[in-house]
Amino acid sequence: MALNLTQKKDVVAEVAEVAAKAHSLIAAEYAGTTVGQMTAMRKKARETGVYLKVVKNTLAARAVDGTEFEVAKNDLVGPLLYAFSTEEPGAAGRLIKEFAKGNDKLQPKLVVVGGQQYPASHVEVLASLPTLEQALGMLARVLAEPATMFARAVKAVADQQGGGEAAPAVEAEPVAEPA
Repeated sequence: MALNLTQKKDVVAEVAEVAAKAHSLIAAEYAGTTVGQMTAMRKKARETGVYLKVVKNTLAARAVDGTEFEVAKNDLVGPLLYAFSTEEPGAAGRLIKEFAKGNDKLQPKLVVVGGQQYPASHVEVLASLPTLEQALGMLARVLAEPATMFARAVKAVADQQGGGEAAPAVEAEPVAEPA
């Protein structure tokens, strides 16, 4: 179904708004993907913070003008599915990688992160980035490690000096109550 000028402007504005806030972009060829596969992919995209859209390449090129994804404008050719990571950089990579395993028709074509365009093989790299929760867990471990090492060192010194053993219990003498 052909879009009129107003509808095209709306699509460009919508994609431009998402592109302005997104962390990464993956463009993938989707020709031959079934409706059921696309529906499942869209559902998973909503759950993981990925904006997934099939848009005419000319409209997509206009939408990414002035954003860090502008570097890919000249390579937007063929039937492409655009996946923008809106919450964390690796989300789109994990989504495309997961669905490309079960669907040989879904082929990543380019990856854009931080104003740099990379070949399709970088989907693996993007997908391997930790999630926010994983990154925070790694940071917490790094921050806790010096305290843990200090506690182990103190315990080792105490054990060497015999301070690690429990002291014998000393019975207290009864205290006389005042009359």
